[in-house]
Amino acid sequence: MDATSSEPLHKEYRDAQDAIQKRLAEFAAVPRDKYFYELVYCLLTPQSSAAHAFDAQHTLTDLDFQNKPFDPESILRRPKTYIRFHKTKALHLLNMKENFSAIDAVVAGGLGGNDKREWLAANVLGLSYKEATHFLRNVGKNESLAILDRHILKHLLRHHVIAEIPRTLTKKKYLEIEKTFQEFAEKVDIPINALDLLFWSSETGVILK
Repeated sequence: MDATSSEPLHKEYRDAQDAIQKRLAEFAAVPRDKYFYELVYCLLTPQSSAAHAFDAQHTLTDLDFQNKPFDPESILRRPKTYIRFHKTKALHLLNMKENFSAIDAVVAGGLGGNDKREWLAANVLGLSYKEATHFLRNVGKNESLAILDRHILKHLLRHHVIAEIPRTLTKKKYLEIEKTFQEFAEKVDIPINALDLLFWSSETGVILK
């Protein structure tokens, strides 16, 4: 992509830049005592509505799920906070809660973004590379790793960064596309975290998280 062909992308970015930078600053400012519920959100989003996951996250926060002993499945079944595969995801939340002290220590510790993601994907039930990266981004610690969801992949295809959208994302494929995305971001001189939010907002109309 040369300077001329990248101009429409740069115009999109200029139009949304203030809102994107504000959102990224909010991610970076998330305090450590909020990490638990940010991870709740990222465990709920796969194959479910982001808005429902957001509402479920806030409901569980209000009910003090982190400190009170209850099964969250009933919350995930409610129409306003409905989460697909709620039985499985409730189990994931309970498992994460049980092991959160170890998770918190790694996230707040001195490992680099890549190493944190590797640990999270290997040790948090229900967290893939995508969700682990999403969580790290939402607490300001992803260090330019890529969240390769369907919205992002669609735009990478549109901008000829990838030749096709893969049916499945193995670890090898994820890392391969991520590297290509990082190189694209460097080439067009827009930070990858900003491109992520730009692509997401152009699909959904909002900069959520």
